[in-house]
Amino acid sequence: MSHETRRANLVKKHGLKGVNKPKRTPGHAKKSHMVLAQEGHTMKLIRFGEQGAKTAGKPKAGESAKMKAKRKSFKARHGKNIAKGKMSAAYWADKSKW
Repeated sequence: MSHETRRANLVKKHGLKGVNKPKRTPGHAKKSHMVLAQEGHTMKLIRFGEQGAKTAGKPKAGESAKMKAKRKSFKARHGKNIAKGKMSAAYWADKSKW
């Protein structure tokens, strides 16, 4: 099976818009998002984010000090894993949830 065919099949199977595009998964028991990550010819389905967790989301004007501290703590705690790039769940959690 060619790389292009495999990618098309996986995108269709999981109902994604494309590779490297996260999607919410409200029906999943534990994880809140998934993404078909691709670097070169390597592809991997990654599920990330705790279902029902209250994350800080994108920074907003007038954001509370508590949310700023939450965001800062997440990035400090997972910095090493975020730096691993697109093939890590921490990278995608940081990009879409924090």
